[in-house]
Amino acid sequence: MMRTWIRLGTLVLAAFAACAPGLARAELLVIVSARSALQSLRADQAAEIFLAQNGHFPGGEEAVALDQPLGSALRDEFYEKVAAKSPALVKAYWTKMIFTGRGHPPRELAGSAAVRKMVADNPALIGYIDRAALDASVRAVLVLR
Repeated sequence: MMRTWIRLGTLVLAAFAACAPGLARAELLVIVSARSALQSLRADQAAEIFLAQNGHFPGGEEAVALDQPLGSALRDEFYEKVAAKSPALVKAYWTKMIFTGRGHPPRELAGSAAVRKMVADNPALIGYIDRAALDASVRAVLVLR
């Protein structure tokens, strides 16, 4: 009887563990100021801006990216989804870009609230936040699930 309960408990824990990674992931939004003319962005366009390959929005306006803190799960998930790069690959990319003088990584802010506040104040800025931090001061131009 005891073995049955142990097996049942093990199965329940295994099922929960299999579902947990999906539960932990947030819905990410790439945002611009509500005053920006930009209405939407593709993932490849966002990657180009955040990886300093393009300093402009599709309409030609200046685009300046803001990042989440180094090591944050949100940042790691963002680069996986838009650029298919792991944290190690992103670090290697920026090391090469800095060394060759071709670019610098986006400015890091403390979290989603800080990114939202700064983006709201400047139509040239672009960032990414957790959906829970969204308000009317910014517009989502790309949803990453």
